[in-house]
Amino acid sequence: MFRYLVRRVIGGGLVLIIVSMVVFGLFYVLPADPARLACGKACTPELIAEIRHTLELDQPLTIQYGRFAEGILVGRTYLKGSTAQLNCPAPCLGYSYDTDELVTNLLKDRAPATLSIALGASILFLLVGLASGIISALRRGKWIDKFSQGVALTGASLQIYFVALILQFIFVDKLQWLHTPGYVSPFTSVSQWVTGMALPWLTLAFLLSAIYARLTRAGMLEVMSEDYIRTARAKGLTLRRINFKHVLRSAITPIVTVFGLDLGQLLGGAVITEYVFNIPGLGRLATEAVSNVDLPVIVGTVMLAAVFIVIANIVVDLLYMVLDPKVRLS
Repeated sequence: MFRYLVRRVIGGGLVLIIVSMVVFGLFYVLPADPARLACGKACTPELIAEIRHTLELDQPLTIQYGRFAEGILVGRTYLKGSTAQLNCPAPCLGYSYDTDELVTNLLKDRAPATLSIALGASILFLLVGLASGIISALRRGKWIDKFSQGVALTGASLQIYFVALILQFIFVDKLQWLHTPGYVSPFTSVSQWVTGMALPWLTLAFLLSAIYARLTRAGMLEVMSEDYIRTARAKGLTLRRINFKHVLRSAITPIVTVFGLDLGQLLGGAVITEYVFNIPGLGRLATEAVSNVDLPVIVGTVMLAAVFIVIANIVVDLLYMVLDPKVRLS
């Protein structure tokens, strides 16, 4: 198991290196001039040249990437030789020319809101989706199966901004069962954190649980038709043991894969959800950086999203080992 984990971690590290090289190269060959963005309104060609030299933007792209990689590993210093010298400890993801802040600090400020949305919603839509899919598979053709699949099809067909506005109108404006969505740190007030995140969680759960309900139902029905399941029934095993130890365990493997990808993407920033509910998360930070052509912030948010996805995939691989021991041989 340890060797398997080491191989996956090394593979994930190589993926992150490739992603960093591609993203850094793509964004830094764009026509936008970071020195001009950092200069502000009162700008002259001489001042732009000085800023470009101070921020090491006059160096070849390979050297700039080397400085970027060095900052991630051991940290780096910006504005060397000036009175505004700025130390950026590892992992340093850059310096925002638009906000005059370290990208790492910006990500730390926005990450808690995104983590709250992603983790709370993922637990909710996974539990609801699995429960709905299991019930539908065990009651195939019954009214509850048809109702569950109808709800799932409706959820899969709607857009998040439409569902978000409808749910906010019903539960916040009309019924007043929930507070206006917003982020409050759970370390400040757990109750305000839950009430502020409840509507984003419900919105994502309604939409994404539909996918898991359909996947669970389809997977369980496929496994139920296998010969070894019929053999288990012939041996006299209880339906509960067959359904939950054999059928569900075999059917849940593709669900784990999809969940890992969904969770990784949500951790990278639930852009539409954050904009609709006015929550300052990583998704909003990324879109604001694109609008302002703040290249270091764009690179930093993309790299952080890549880290989340790689970690999620490594966790999925470990879960595979638990669900299917044959994976250890691959």
